[in-house]
Amino acid sequence: MAKIVLTVDDSASIRQMVSFTLKSAGYEVVEAVDGMDGLDKAKARACNLVLTDQNMPRMDGLSLIKSLRAMPNYRTVPILMLTTESSDTMKSQGRAAGATGWLVKPFDPQKLIEVVKKVIG
Repeated sequence: MAKIVLTVDDSASIRQMVSFTLKSAGYEVVEAVDGMDGLDKAKARACNLVLTDQNMPRMDGLSLIKSLRAMPNYRTVPILMLTTESSDTMKSQGRAAGATGWLVKPFDPQKLIEVVKKVIG
């Protein structure tokens, strides 16, 4: 059975690239347009991994991570930040919120697949 990855990003082109990359590696992908949409989709079905941007309307990535970590079935699910933010301050805020790892945009598709395989197999 395919592992399910929830990708949350307000950029349609980034969602398409992430989705294409992960689907070609055999993952099932659920797309969300912002943090609120991501939270709704995470509540609707169990995902094996969440990939989220930081800067989005309605709910940013850190807020999404905190909300997911408060849900019993997402306490241990890997959550990766995929964002243009790369400052040490932002990374430490991400870790404090519960992020498992950090990838900086623009991303290398091969690197994305390697990281996803490492965290969820």
